[in-house]
Amino acid sequence: MWTYHKSCTSKVRLDNKVAVITGANTGIGKETARDFYKRGARVILACRNVEKAKNAIEDIKNNLLSSTDNNSHQGKLGEFAVYPLDLCSLKSVRECAKELLTIESAIHILINNAGLMNSIHEKTENGFEVQLQSNYLGHFLLTLLLLPKMQSSGPGCKIVNVSSLSYILGTIHFNDMNLDRSYSSLKAYSQSKLANILFTKELARRLKEAGISGINVYSLHPGYIKNELAYQYAGAICPVPGMTFFYHYIMMPFMKNTIQGAQTTIHCAVDEKVADETGLYYADCRVTRLYRKGRNNQMAKDLWDHTCRFLHLEPNDNFSTFLKSVSLQLVK
Repeated sequence: MWTYHKSCTSKVRLDNKVAVITGANTGIGKETARDFYKRGARVILACRNVEKAKNAIEDIKNNLLSSTDNNSHQGKLGEFAVYPLDLCSLKSVRECAKELLTIESAIHILINNAGLMNSIHEKTENGFEVQLQSNYLGHFLLTLLLLPKMQSSGPGCKIVNVSSLSYILGTIHFNDMNLDRSYSSLKAYSQSKLANILFTKELARRLKEAGISGINVYSLHPGYIKNELAYQYAGAICPVPGMTFFYHYIMMPFMKNTIQGAQTTIHCAVDEKVADETGLYYADCRVTRLYRKGRNNQMAKDLWDHTCRFLHLEPNDNFSTFLKSVSLQLVK
């Protein structure tokens, strides 16, 4: 329901916790950083634009209050750090991971939040469609590289993958994931968001089967947010004249602001109840049943193997051995 905006009610503090948030210099990522900072965490903004990240930090420090504030945010404030991360460059992903692993003593929370919608068919320096890499492949590699550090930081570590309800329009085009033969912005975006959900599902399964406890994984739909990405999305789904007007002036008033949009991310990261859950999908701060595509176990496994080949990783059913081989990417 468009007008239903549930807030995270957890009063959990994050003192002595380290949280990494990608794309945290704007939108719901920035609001998530603001919340974690008020809960006492060391908040790491992993962003492509370092200057914009520093400006976001200054804004957060100067404007701590939000419409969701309550007594849970009373206490010592946290601290900030900025690490450069360009998800459209696998080299940048490896360099960011290497710095995090070298400098940070622990990582307790990873929020894979950054995302984009590109209106034209464009490739990254690695040869992948831009949305596929920025929204999915880059986060896949970053997560695997940081997992050993999270293992040593537990228990109670969490990985949160920000997806979208747009996944229901998505299909994993295994024979043409770059969409070279048939591209549309919405098609690429929806594929990347379905991939986020399937990645969450498969990672949770592999962690469980490997007996690795203390790291839970979540995916979520934040809601439709009034931000820059929403306007890009409108252009993609409303190509007919007049429909864009309808989207901007009729739908927009019922959409979430960035504070409301960050609530499900925050809920997954801090709420006490979700500590016993993993591999599930959330919307409006509660578990939500996935449509059939998001529940396909075989597709999740196939996507994992396909992604490993894309990233020149050797799939291995022994997850601990697999993570050691992934770590070799740090020397490239």
